[in-house]
Amino acid sequence: MNDTREYFFIAAIAASLTFVITPLIRVVAVRIGAVTPVRDRDVHTHPIPRLGGVGILAGFLGAVAAARQLPHLSQIFESSEIIGICVGALLSALVGAIDDVRELDPLTKLSGQAIAAGTMAWFGVQLLSLPLFGVTVLPAPVLLVITVGIVLVTMNAVNFIDGLDGLAAGIVGIAALAFFVYAYELSYTYDPPNVISTATFVSAALLGCCLGFLPHNFHPARLFMGDSGALLLGLLLSAATVSMVGNIDPSAHVGPNTHLALYLPIIVPMAVMGIPLLDMTLAIIRRARRGQHPWQADAQHLQHRMLRIGHTHRRAVLLLYFWAAIIAFGVVALTFFDEGHLALAVILLIAVAVLLTAKLPEWLRPPGRRRKQAPRPASPPGPAPGADTRQVPR
Repeated sequence: MNDTREYFFIAAIAASLTFVITPLIRVVAVRIGAVTPVRDRDVHTHPIPRLGGVGILAGFLGAVAAARQLPHLSQIFESSEIIGICVGALLSALVGAIDDVRELDPLTKLSGQAIAAGTMAWFGVQLLSLPLFGVTVLPAPVLLVITVGIVLVTMNAVNFIDGLDGLAAGIVGIAALAFFVYAYELSYTYDPPNVISTATFVSAALLGCCLGFLPHNFHPARLFMGDSGALLLGLLLSAATVSMVGNIDPSAHVGPNTHLALYLPIIVPMAVMGIPLLDMTLAIIRRARRGQHPWQADAQHLQHRMLRIGHTHRRAVLLLYFWAAIIAFGVVALTFFDEGHLALAVILLIAVAVLLTAKLPEWLRPPGRRRKQAPRPASPPGPAPGADTRQVPR
């Protein structure tokens, strides 16, 4: 029970430090000109400072310093993993911060991300095996490439979804909580049980950082996290994933669904990042069909589509939170509850989410306007009737 309190304490430390330091970072961002102008693909209507990832970094490093003084969590320092995660966090935030100020070209930014991921792997945060069909051991160079690939995909997935105020921080916070629950419960199945792990610590600290940043970033945002924040959050989430998946005990079975035990270590990380991964995949396919580069920005992300069907900024973000929570906790719950009952509950929640996503703008529209609304034409593009046309999608 003491270790549980330590995790709550770490999350609180990360949240408090992030919340307190972020306004100071905003002042610095304004003074050095790290400000996001209003572009065609943006939803904000006036320039807003970015660089919020520096405040998130401070919250995470503060949580690491606090953990070193705790009786149970200090055990994570027996491995070099936490040092590698801190160095990787510093490098990813640095690359993102430079981009926030000077706008790096895509190749340079990707190279910086790869250096951060490779450095973290060099300190031991890498896959040692894959928990597929028991244990699948591949050559070390192959596992290293897979590790770096996981980190790069996660970092850029978070960056892709960072299109509305509070969206990326909220979805990563939901993912961190879901992953914490799964990793914590899985630890109890080991012999002997040990709930102290790098993956669980990083998930708890990451959740705290997101909670501390959201009050400054939720609509209307006073500060954007920028690439310094998106890349950092992606790296930390991938660090927790790699740390747990790479060292998982394949004989550990959680809950009644033992036939899924060999697959959950792979399914859970994908589920907790379901919305960002889906958005990134659709964006890459969409841009490839147009003959564009994958990193070429457009206004067709999931969040932009939500605005076009008539959702307000806040409602679009909250609905995407709802979708992320259904996917993440629905899969995590497979480890705790009977599969049949869970499937029914998840199906009902998905049905509710679909209805709210498709129909809520119409339900909330004044009755007079609802009756006068003509059927939507099939061909012309543009905002749906009732959409907030003051917002310019990113």
